[in-house]
Amino acid sequence: MRKDLGSLPGLFPMPVLMVGTYGEDGTVDVMNVAWGGICGMDKVALNLAPDRKTLANIKAKKAFTVALADEAHIKEADFFGIATGNKMPDKFARSGLHAVKSAQVDAPMIEEFPLTLECRLEEVRECFGEMRVVGTIVNVSADEKVIDAKGKVDPSKLNAVMFDQFQNGYYRVGEKIAQAWNAGAGLMKK
Repeated sequence: MRKDLGSLPGLFPMPVLMVGTYGEDGTVDVMNVAWGGICGMDKVALNLAPDRKTLANIKAKKAFTVALADEAHIKEADFFGIATGNKMPDKFARSGLHAVKSAQVDAPMIEEFPLTLECRLEEVRECFGEMRVVGTIVNVSADEKVIDAKGKVDPSKLNAVMFDQFQNGYYRVGEKIAQAWNAGAGLMKK
């Protein structure tokens, strides 16, 4: 038997994204964003509230980074979702994490997060009361510890975390259960 739950943002999993920007004064700002993801072969989309410091920074610098939060830094990742750069200018410094400037765009990369998308701003538009930010991915930077012998990112080494909208939990991603574009191939022969 099924139960109706009403209208809610009920997808699981949702990636826990760390969006990095520089403020006008060069201050590093990082925001925890659950409402975002890949929207094209070289595009990423984020939904941000209009009053976010991160949004103002993106508009000013025309760039941002998107890193996957990992299990080892979940405390800091959650903090980036609790604290606001509008009220806490030393938010990033309080985290104890380290930033380096991206070589590709005018935005910071957080050294501790193992995978980062470096993005150039393409557009910002109002969409259902939120601001839809679309960026072009100009580079993906990965820590060597998450690269396999073939030179590709090994998701099992990322220790990425996902957000649960139903109970406000974080979950670790890890075990591969099937090969994409192969697991269902047998059904093509019917």
